[in-house]
Amino acid sequence: MRFLLCLLLPLCLCSCAGYEIKNLAKSDIDLVADEFIQETRSAVRELVVKLYKRNPVQLQKNPGMTIEGRLAQLRVHRNELNFVELGGKQGIEAMLMAFDPDFTGDRVFALVVGLGSMLREAYSYKSEMFLTDQLDAKVLLVSARNVEVLLWRLKNTRKPSGEHYIITHEYQGVTDNLSFERLFGKIIILQEMMARIAGDSDDRTVTGAVHAVSKVFIPLPI
Repeated sequence: MRFLLCLLLPLCLCSCAGYEIKNLAKSDIDLVADEFIQETRSAVRELVVKLYKRNPVQLQKNPGMTIEGRLAQLRVHRNELNFVELGGKQGIEAMLMAFDPDFTGDRVFALVVGLGSMLREAYSYKSEMFLTDQLDAKVLLVSARNVEVLLWRLKNTRKPSGEHYIITHEYQGVTDNLSFERLFGKIIILQEMMARIAGDSDDRTVTGAVHAVSKVFIPLPI
């Protein structure tokens, strides 16, 4: 873990133009976790843009809605992502809506709200960590596995017509965009690395004990 911190902490400190007083109440791990939180949220925002550009019909289900409007909704909700539009569903429930044949709403929004809220839950809905906060390595690892499941579902779950519910890497049978896999891979790696750091800080070893063998989402063990 010390080796990881030696690599990550300088990046964390350099990314902050000035060292703030509140950082005195943070451990090295807290500062690294803050960067990981911001990176995962940034990745989700990037995913919003990419998915809507690939699936404009989903955005059109809400007349007048724009990509920037969706991003603004996510920014306003700093902690939990609770939207009446999705019946208040978050996490796994919201992600499953994106693949529900009976769901007539914005599937992209359901997916990113589900993914974003699950990642926030893994960090106890905190936008930054302090000395009194503690991360659970198993929760972080399960969240990484769930992102793998989500990527698998995007590739393999289809409508009765054979079309994907949400277009990502493949269109009309041709694989033409691998940037989605890279972005999801980034999120997975961030969660796995943070799980390892959190596990080592508690003198626990994080292993690959949690596997997405059934291709179903795993509730976060909170």
